[in-house]
This record gives sequence, structure tokens and C-alpha cells, in this order.
Amino acid sequence: MKYFVASGEDRKLTADSRKALRGSFIELSDGVTHYELTGPEDGEVVLMAGGLTIPLFYWDGLVSELHARGLRTLTCSAYGRGYSDRVQARYDERLFARQLAELTDRLGLTARPLHLVGTSMGALVSMTYAAQYRSSVSTLTIVGPAGLAKPQLTSPHRLLRSDLLSGLVARRRGLQLLQGHLGHNVRDPELGTKLTEMALDCLRFEGSMYAVFDTLQHLPLTGREGLFRRTGALGVPTLLLWGDEDDVTPLAHFDTARALLKPRKHHVITKCGHMAPFERPRDVADQLVPFVSARTERLDS
Repeated sequence: MKYFVASGEDRKLTADSRKALRGSFIELSDGVTHYELTGPEDGEVVLMAGGLTIPLFYWDGLVSELHARGLRTLTCSAYGRGYSDRVQARYDERLFARQLAELTDRLGLTARPLHLVGTSMGALVSMTYAAQYRSSVSTLTIVGPAGLAKPQLTSPHRLLRSDLLSGLVARRRGLQLLQGHLGHNVRDPELGTKLTEMALDCLRFEGSMYAVFDTLQHLPLTGREGLFRRTGALGVPTLLLWGDEDDVTPLAHFDTARALLKPRKHHVITKCGHMAPFERPRDVADQLVPFVSARTERLDS
């Protein structure tokens, strides 16, 4: 799809404009990445990969919980999200996995395996990363993963195969469609408003709609059982978490995910929608921290 600037994208990401923005920035091979490496300096590192539209601020609640329990965190905005570059590239899982690999390498975090967390689309990115960099992943936590719905004629990946159609939809109805998507992510209306404002604010930067719709073209969010199966065969200790009221990646796929991923541990968070780390950070930390700690203790003993 040819790069474009959509209506309402009234900001530009530049070295000067980033000086007033939260977070740190680093130039990687594909572009500038927006990241935050925070928490206890001697803590095990938890690396997080987010969904289709979210900036790194999405993780703030979980980050606070993990810091309080002794873990260090690395969050980043995927290309096209947050304050990372809107790169003119093919937005597929390989791009996002390469971004994570280069970021951890440049920050000097490759000496010890890290703990990888992926939610929604980020779960597919995390699985891709784990396959490519198996020795660098100590544990894998998958939360409400995309990928297990059956492909339909109306699946975005199929509908948007045409560059012309994809660009047309993105320009004319992109923002409206994304607002509707964001509204289904969480149960609590107040949290839903906060999430929508967070994402829409970052979508004002030039190239955002291009990045999201190119992702929908090139990163299939359905029919990914093979990726789940290959991940299950890697032998990475895996934790599977899901919200019981997830309307985006329904709990109906939970048993399939368990069969394919073969997680060491699994848990359903009650009264929770699609974005458990955002909606219920304490509950996610309650599951994640003992899982990570048990693995760390085994490695250290």
C-alpha cells in the first residue's frame, strides 16, 4: 500500500517534537523506536509486545505492579504506534519481531534470557520472536491472543488485499472503524474512554492510519493455528491468560490455544474483557510474577 497521510493526522514525529514527549527513543535499522526501560536494575527483564493500535502507555498499570514485585520492564511502541516512526515498510510480524530483537540488543539486554509478554496481535509477534530467538526467551506469557478465529471472506486480511481498496477504506473510514474496535476492548466504560483517548491521541501523527491498515493487510489475525502449534513445540515455558468476557478474541478459543501452545499454566480472569493487562493489571501480575519467579529460581539453582 502506498504511503499516505490521512485526514486528522495533524502532527509530525521529529527529533524536535519528540523532546516534549514521554519516553526514550532509539534509532534502529527500520526507524526510531519509542521505549521505556524502567524498574529495579537488578530485576529480571519482562519485555512486552502490544496489540494493533496501542502505544506503550497501555502497559503502565502492569508495569507498576511488576516493579513493586522486583521485576524490570521494557515496553515499546511498535512501529506506527505511540511515538515510534511510521516507517514505510511491510507491517508484518517479522518487522515487529525484528524491532524487539534490535531493541533488546542495543540496550544490552541479551546476556540473560528475558520474559516475553504478548497480548492480542502482540501475542503473534511474541510467538514469532520466540521462534526466531528461542535462546533469548526464558518464559512466554500469552494474553487474549489473536489468530485463532477462522478466516472469513470478511476478514480484514482478505478484504484489504487490494492496495487501492485498503487505502480508500483507511482514508475514508479508518478512524471511525478503529474507534469502534477500541470500544469493544474493555468492559469498564471509564477505562474504555481512557484507552480510546490514549490510542486516538497517537493516531494524530502523520502516517498512523497507513501503518495500521498496512498491518491489517500483511499480518493475518485469523487462521494462525500453525504458529500456535510451532510455538507449543518450542518448549518455552508458557503461561496463557484470558479474560472471560473478551469480545475481540473470545474465550471460545481458549481450549484450542491450550491444546496448541501446551502452556505450563493457564488462567481465566473473571469479569475481564480483551485487554487484561490494562483492565486488570494486578490480576495479571498475580499470575505472571510467580510464573517468572519459579523459572528464574530453577535457572539459578
